[in-house]
Amino acid sequence: MVVSRAYRILIADDHPVVRHGARILLESQPGIQVCGVLPDFVVKTLQTIPRVNERFYFWSGIGNLEIAVGSWQKRIRKLMRIAGVKGHPHQFRDTFATELLQAGVPMERVSILLGHQSIRITEKYYAAWTDSRQRQMEADLQRAWERDPIILLEAEVTRQLREKNDAVN
Repeated sequence: MVVSRAYRILIADDHPVVRHGARILLESQPGIQVCGVLPDFVVKTLQTIPRVNERFYFWSGIGNLEIAVGSWQKRIRKLMRIAGVKGHPHQFRDTFATELLQAGVPMERVSILLGHQSIRITEKYYAAWTDSRQRQMEADLQRAWERDPIILLEAEVTRQLREKNDAVN
């Protein structure tokens, strides 16, 4: 019988070697838990809540984790329904990813934090939210439009009309 070890890693260093090593580790070892740093106010609030056991706040650690996750998702959906918020619990994950990308966090690090096996999965769902890609697309379009004969003609006609309008006024 093979016993697999569970690993927990905290991604805190932005050095390319660390990112590359973390990616290799995630791709080669199933079941790795990626841990993130929480804001101080969240940590302080969690410290006021009694833990279910030594390791977990909201799960006993006994039983099937998928069932526990499903139970929490039901609770969150009910809370959202009571609050009149449309959507699903997965939106928290989507918001987390898009906020990171809009803040300039590299796609590779977001992929690691989401626990994706490949950066391609992250790119598939979140590429549109990457600030650098958006700026690059806008620059590409601007360059293309600068050469477009219709846009050039329109710009010339607009310039001529303004000149005539200024001459009249």
